[in-house]
Amino acid sequence: MLRYALDLIGIAVFAISGAIAAGRRGMDLIGVIALGTVTAIGGGTIRDLLLDRHPIFWLADPAYLVVIIASALITVAYARWRPAPRGSLLAADALGLSVFSVVGAQIAESAGLPVVSCVLLGTVTGTAGGVVRDVLSAEVPLLFRGGNLYASAAVAGTTAYFLLEGAGVSRGVASQAGMVVCAALRFSAIWWGLNLPVFTIVEERASPPE
Repeated sequence: MLRYALDLIGIAVFAISGAIAAGRRGMDLIGVIALGTVTAIGGGTIRDLLLDRHPIFWLADPAYLVVIIASALITVAYARWRPAPRGSLLAADALGLSVFSVVGAQIAESAGLPVVSCVLLGTVTGTAGGVVRDVLSAEVPLLFRGGNLYASAAVAGTTAYFLLEGAGVSRGVASQAGMVVCAALRFSAIWWGLNLPVFTIVEERASPPE
């Protein structure tokens, strides 16, 4: 029940981030709902396909689509009433990343996969929807921006979850702690510029012709 509630929360905040991205690009209402939908279900759909889970989660439970559409419409209504807060897309994305990464890892764990595979699938669940959103809105995906703590935050959060669970901490507490770790790292990157080192290759200049 807790995982289902967290999953719906993740769906809502990712749908909001997609709606904000659509608004920045001046899309119509259909575009807002479409971008909110692919953002919210993208990572989970890839996860379910990799795990061979059928039917895919949002096809089996219409509540997901209801939450997505409601979140997108509420975002549109709010934006007509007052401007979206600065950094609202990044904040919504960070919350969605935190929730989906841990929930995705838990679903992979329930399928009996090794911990490393669970961390990988959790990271895919948390990041893939944002990548699709950014590509469709003609932005460089957050995942690929130099030094950005994005996938690494998801890896850290899911790893913290498994470490705490292995230490005997209850699953509910461990999952919440993992989300906090992921969110803390992501918000640190957003607010204070905490980043990983960037790998850059400097090529030799061609010698001038003699």
